[in-house]
Amino acid sequence: MSWFRSLIQRSSIRHPLKPSKATPSLSLLLSAEFSTGTEAAASREAGLGPTRPGDKARVVVLGSGWAGCRLMKGMDTKAYDVVCVSPRNHMVFTPLLASTCVGTLEFRSVAEPIGRIQPAISREPGSYFFLANCIGVDAQNHVVHCQTKTDGVGTLEPWNFNISYDKLVIAAGAEASTFGIKGVKEHAIFLREVYHAQEIRRKLLLNLMLSDVPGVTEEEKCRLLHCVVVGGGPTGVEFSGELSDFIMRDVHQRYAHVKDYIHVTLIEANEILSSFDDRLRRYATKQLTKSGVRLVRGIVKDVQPEKIVLTDGTDVPYGLLVWSTGVGPSPFVKNLEFPKAPGGRIGVDEWLRVPSVQDVFSIGDCCGFLESTGKPTLPALAQVAERQGKYLANLLNQIGKTGGGHANAAKDMELGKQFVYKHLGSMATVGRYKALVDLRQSKVTEYLLQEAKGLSMAGFPSWFIWRSAYLTRVVSWRNRFYVAINWATTFVFGRDISRI
Repeated sequence: MSWFRSLIQRSSIRHPLKPSKATPSLSLLLSAEFSTGTEAAASREAGLGPTRPGDKARVVVLGSGWAGCRLMKGMDTKAYDVVCVSPRNHMVFTPLLASTCVGTLEFRSVAEPIGRIQPAISREPGSYFFLANCIGVDAQNHVVHCQTKTDGVGTLEPWNFNISYDKLVIAAGAEASTFGIKGVKEHAIFLREVYHAQEIRRKLLLNLMLSDVPGVTEEEKCRLLHCVVVGGGPTGVEFSGELSDFIMRDVHQRYAHVKDYIHVTLIEANEILSSFDDRLRRYATKQLTKSGVRLVRGIVKDVQPEKIVLTDGTDVPYGLLVWSTGVGPSPFVKNLEFPKAPGGRIGVDEWLRVPSVQDVFSIGDCCGFLESTGKPTLPALAQVAERQGKYLANLLNQIGKTGGGHANAAKDMELGKQFVYKHLGSMATVGRYKALVDLRQSKVTEYLLQEAKGLSMAGFPSWFIWRSAYLTRVVSWRNRFYVAINWATTFVFGRDISRI
C-alpha cells in the first residue's frame, strides 16, 4: 500500500487545503453568479420588447385551455412567433377528467403538454412558453404585464416582467362560481384541473381506509363515506356516475367491511342536465337513482368543515365535497378595463375582437358577444372554445398573409366571414355503461338550449358513442393510446385503488 500513500501525499501537495491565489473565493463566485443587486433587479424587469420591421409578428396567447390551445395548434408559425403565458404547461381534456378521480384513467392521459400541441414553442427562437400569470394589459402600448408562478416551492421568488405583442389573444378561461357562499373555497374541491382530480382521489381513498380503522364510530363512518356533489350539470352528473360505478364494481369487492356505509348525494337547485332533452333527463335520473345516487333538490346556504347547510335548514354531513355549479369571470377578467358582455365576460364583436382597442382578441369562457352585436352569450362549453380557437387561428393567419400581422397594421383590413357557432350536440355518461347523447340541432341562448328537432338517445349504444367520440377528440395519438389502454386495463383488472 506504499504506492497508495505516496499518491495521497502527492495529491495533498498539488491541492493544499488552503486555497491558492488562483482559486476564486466563495464570495467572488457568488458575485459572479448573481451580480450586484441593481443588476439582478434590472434582469428581473426584463421581458420581450417590441418586434422590429424585419421580424415575424408576435402573437401572445394568455391561457392554455381549449380555446388557447386550439388557436396555437392552428397558427402559421412561418408568419408569427407564438408566445403562451399560462399558470400550467399543459391542456386538460376536461370531458374525461372525472374518470381520473376514481382510477378509470391515469392523470397523464388527460394532460397534453403545450410543446406537443404547438412544437414551435419548443424549437423556434422567437416562440416561448412562460409559466406565469398575466396581471395586466396595457393595450395602448401593446404590452402585457406578467408575474411568474412558482407554486410556493421557494426555488425563486415571484417577479414581474413585460411582453410586447403585435396581436394579443385573451383565452384566460373562467373560474368556478361559488355565488358568494361562505366556506366553499375553503372546504369544497372543484373539478377543473388535474390537481383537483388528484386531490379528490387522495381524499376519497383516505376516507375509505380511515373508516376501516378500529375505533371509528358508526356516525363518523357514515360522514367520512358520504360523497356530496353540488351541481347537476354534465360535470356533476358524470362525476356522480363514475363514483357510483366505482362503488358498485370496486369498493364492494375491496372494502367489504365498509361497503354499506358509502353513498353519493347529488344536490341541484333545479333540474339536472337542464340543457338536455326531457326524456334524457328522466333517463339520467332513473339510472343515477338505480346506481345508488341520492338526488336532492335544494340550495346550499353555508359550507362548514364537516357539513353543508341548505336554505331549508337541512344539515348534510360529508367526507368529500365536490363543487360543480358552473363558471364565472375570473378576477383578472373583471379587472380588465374593456367593455363587458352580459355576465361580466370580455365583450367581443362578430370577429372575436375587443372593439375598443387595437389588435386584441378574446376567445373561450372569458368572452361573450357584446349586446350591440345582437348575438346571445354562448355557453361555457369545450366545443364553443375549440371552434372559436380554430376560427381565430384561420383569421390571424389570413391577416398575417396580407401584411397585417404587426401592431396597428390591420386597422382598415377586411376580415371576411364572421364567427358563427352551430351547436353539434351534447353527451354525458351516467355510469354502468350508460350514457346520453343529444344531437339536436339546437338554437343556443344564454346557458340554455331551446327545444329543436334532432336525434337523442340513451343507454349502452350512447355509451359506446360517448367513448368513441372522446377517444377521437383526444389531442394526440400518444394520449389516445394511453386512454385506450387505461380503459382496457380497468375493464379487465378493475380500477387502481393505490393512494399515491
